[in-house]
Amino acid sequence: MSRLHVVSGKGGTGKTTVAAALALALAAEGRRTLLVEVEGRQGIAQLFETEALPYEERRIAVAPGGGGEVFALAIDAERALLDYLQMFYKLGSAGRALKKLGAIDFATTIAPGLRDVLLTGKACEAVRRKDRAGRFVYDHVIMDAPPTGRITRFLNVNDEVAGLARIGPIHNQAQAVMRVLKSPETAVHLVTLLEEMPVQETVDGIAELRAAQLPVGGIVINMVRPEILDEAAVEVAANGARAEVAETLRYALERTGLGGNRHPGLAESLVDPLVTQAREHTERLALERSGRTEIAGLGLPTYELELLGDGMDLAGLYRMARELRKQGVAR
Repeated sequence: MSRLHVVSGKGGTGKTTVAAALALALAAEGRRTLLVEVEGRQGIAQLFETEALPYEERRIAVAPGGGGEVFALAIDAERALLDYLQMFYKLGSAGRALKKLGAIDFATTIAPGLRDVLLTGKACEAVRRKDRAGRFVYDHVIMDAPPTGRITRFLNVNDEVAGLARIGPIHNQAQAVMRVLKSPETAVHLVTLLEEMPVQETVDGIAELRAAQLPVGGIVINMVRPEILDEAAVEVAANGARAEVAETLRYALERTGLGGNRHPGLAESLVDPLVTQAREHTERLALERSGRTEIAGLGLPTYELELLGDGMDLAGLYRMARELRKQGVAR
């Protein structure tokens, strides 16, 4: 099983929510997971209804089923660079002086790719870290990563750095990170919706990841809406003449008691809006089925999470985690 799970997806698909649910799912049965945020949005803190995450690993939840723990970390590029300078160059107070002078902020803002190197490096360090007994500190590290359009470059930046710096600690660090990112220890999961643009971006993103030889994990189809019509009704709504659909709906409404003397004209007034909604529903179903076909053609494990009608809260997050476990994501 992979130990570093990178979760990406087009904006608006709920990738942060899925990453959090995945952390809970993988932490079951006594395991420890670390949920890492790299974009500085504090989305994880909001989901778990806790205060803003500092640059330190903090326990934020206990997983269902066996008491596993979820820790979280918001990686700050400036602090990560100070760690890096201390680790490889023993700068210590000199590094802190550079921060006061603004050099650290300048470096992480201006230097091409340096920010991504620091963010991925910190996550990979957590993957490799062991305790005094030689056991991994975390069973899994889950990264809430940048969107699909940027994920391949984000993960592959260490390859570029290793090529630019031929020797020395920077070269060695970049190579160590890429050994993790391009190994079976890592899986890049993409989150999508059953809509045309997210599905296409998922297809393109997987092609880019494969071309860069980065390990693709699975696809999570999020916010799946229920099919409210049975197959026979879908067939009538999609292919029947409008008059036929209207007559079917009129008969159904009258059988519910919405016609007759008690509600004169009510059934008739509802027919046209319902015909329009039925047509729209069948069009959406056709698009969703087309999207599922495209996703199935990618040959990857696929998981589905239903749309939570009451909105997202902590209870909904735990429900999503249970659903992911039920579908085998943690096996």
